[in-house]
Amino acid sequence: DMRLPILYAMAFPERLDTGGDRLDLARTSSLTLATPTRERFPGLYLAYDALRAGGTSGAILNAANEVAVEAFLRGEIAFGRIWHTVQDVLEKLPGAKATTLDDIYQADQDARRLASALTLG
Repeated sequence: DMRLPILYAMAFPERLDTGGDRLDLARTSSLTLATPTRERFPGLYLAYDALRAGGTSGAILNAANEVAVEAFLRGEIAFGRIWHTVQDVLEKLPGAKATTLDDIYQADQDARRLASALTLG
């Protein structure tokens, strides 16, 4: 689970005593790694899609995600609604060619406004 990484992030740059043993991969009997699926990790695949689309898509995804995560942290939306919000923003604001920083900034601002509106409703 994410408890330990969250603890490290919250305490950064300090390290808090977790009371647990350090991970020793030599003592671990086995690790099983599997390809993440779109059904189980939809947010990851939204990022893959944005990378393929290029242009302002990455800025739109990032901005929508930041707004949705903030809404979640304030208790305004459920955790599972984060990726839905990002998906809705990406569908309503298709990426465009990014030839200047202003293009990226505008896409970021448009995505933040739309994500804010979607998380309020």
